[in-house]
Amino acid sequence: MKNTIPLAVAALLALSGVSAAAARDTMSSHAGSKMSGASDTLQLTDAQQKSIWNDVSRHASNQTAPTGFDATVGTAVPSAVSTYPLPRQARRDVPAVRPYRYAMMQDKLLIVNPSDHKIADVVSK
Repeated sequence: MKNTIPLAVAALLALSGVSAAAARDTMSSHAGSKMSGASDTLQLTDAQQKSIWNDVSRHASNQTAPTGFDATVGTAVPSAVSTYPLPRQARRDVPAVRPYRYAMMQDKLLIVNPSDHKIADVVSK
């Protein structure tokens, strides 16, 4: 019986440590998404827009817009619309877009804030 108590205490401490580590990791991943550097507005120059269009349009396929959806800055992208991480080349060419995702719709490139799914910028050909 004497040997069981220290073993039980050690097991409890080990399990508590795992739970604390898991909680810490979960909290930091949630904090990271809120503090990703993305905002609901992004003002790209004409040169940046052209660069991103060239980098992304090769990879992107046009999605059909859901009925009634207007792709404008500040509008939340519906869950039926798939967003994707920007290609590496686009992130290198225009570092300001690193924390964002994108969707291609109606021949427009939507730059989307991943934390709230709002359109931060719309790039046209």
